[in-house]
Amino acid sequence: MRFAFSRLRFPALRFIMPVTRSATRSVSSTPVGGSNKTTTMVPSAVGKPSKRKAAEEPPAAKKTPRAKKTKSSDESAETPLASDAFIPPPPPPLQSESEEKPLVPAALTFSFEEAKAHLIRADHRFEDIFTKLKCKPFELLEQVHPFRALVESILAQQISWLAARSITHRFTRLYDPSLPEKVADYSASKSPTSFFPTPYQVANTDIVTLKSAGLSTRKAEYVKDLAARFADGRLSTEKLLAADDEGLAEMLIEVRGIGRWTVDMFAIFSLRRPNILPVGDLGIQRGMLRWFLSRHSSKHTFTLSPHKLSGEKSNDDKAKRASSGTMGPPSTTPAPKQNPGSQLTGDVEPDNEVLPTVSESQSQTPVSINSIPTLPEPFTPSIDKTLEADAMNTEPLPEGLSVTDLKSRLERKKTKGVFLTPKEMEDLTASWAPYRSLAVYYMWALTEN
Repeated sequence: MRFAFSRLRFPALRFIMPVTRSATRSVSSTPVGGSNKTTTMVPSAVGKPSKRKAAEEPPAAKKTPRAKKTKSSDESAETPLASDAFIPPPPPPLQSESEEKPLVPAALTFSFEEAKAHLIRADHRFEDIFTKLKCKPFELLEQVHPFRALVESILAQQISWLAARSITHRFTRLYDPSLPEKVADYSASKSPTSFFPTPYQVANTDIVTLKSAGLSTRKAEYVKDLAARFADGRLSTEKLLAADDEGLAEMLIEVRGIGRWTVDMFAIFSLRRPNILPVGDLGIQRGMLRWFLSRHSSKHTFTLSPHKLSGEKSNDDKAKRASSGTMGPPSTTPAPKQNPGSQLTGDVEPDNEVLPTVSESQSQTPVSINSIPTLPEPFTPSIDKTLEADAMNTEPLPEGLSVTDLKSRLERKKTKGVFLTPKEMEDLTASWAPYRSLAVYYMWALTEN
């Protein structure tokens, strides 16, 4: 009886053990109730295949770590992809020359003859002025590329025109090394359609490379900021041409390194806007003092320094004076030993250590650097006859100004750092509008040294 019981129980144990293994893999399909009856039904349904499956389990178990390893390798492969999000996108493709260089046409947006007639009606002395000296920005017309003009204006700030010409050429050679090493050997440098890098090229050039051409760190940053704005469309030839005078100033003053003086010079010499009054230019202020003082007092004569009276200048003297000249807007606090009369100062940010200064080198017209403003040569003393032709004019001076005030200011006695305030300049030139730009050009030629 005991033997029979053991025979009955032993087979049951034989079937229970495999069931327990397979049950762990079939829980989802066969709920385990805990009774022997339920447990014994699972292997009977599976039969021998369950044994083969149990035998095949170890290889499957071995594959499990491989799957994990593969997963971990995938994760490691994805890690660099996540860091790619912090890498700047590749530079945009360069545009073709035809698409990248829309030029300002060599044409005026107004009638030059009408402008001259208007100024002559306002002050008949202009009639003789127009015959003595051409108004080059509005008579000698050529195509202008705005990006190039503004870059060259930035590069020329606070340095002589000779240095500016050299740096501009070295800057250009960064993008076309086939150009002659010396600017004197590159005859096409004066052509507005000669090679010049595109905004995309400049925007994607690092600071170190730009500095290798002679640019300071700040000028390199200024040029890159300007290039980025042209490259992404914030600035374009079309937008600059379509903007009015104030809108033009707002767009350009947002660029680092460009101030109101540079905007005014760009508007006069590149865009040929007819009614621009650079109220911050000390040279214009002194020229206006001469112009209006002679209109109300015939006792004040036009004088020049001795070296200007002599027509015989040595080449060395010319070169020395040219190299000492600086480009840029007039500072309200000129550097010592500088004559502010013909001052052109560079637009700089307030934290710049060097104050913008101006020299008297405008006495001779330097070789043009494409878009850098070339001021007129000063008149000779014979201009006195022209100035005095309208002496004792009865037209009153603006309120707050007198002949005594004009004389004292012409003797370098400034008011708040300037010879004339913006309002005084606007009031004095009210009759010149809307063609102030033409008259302003001649005020530089009246600067007294």
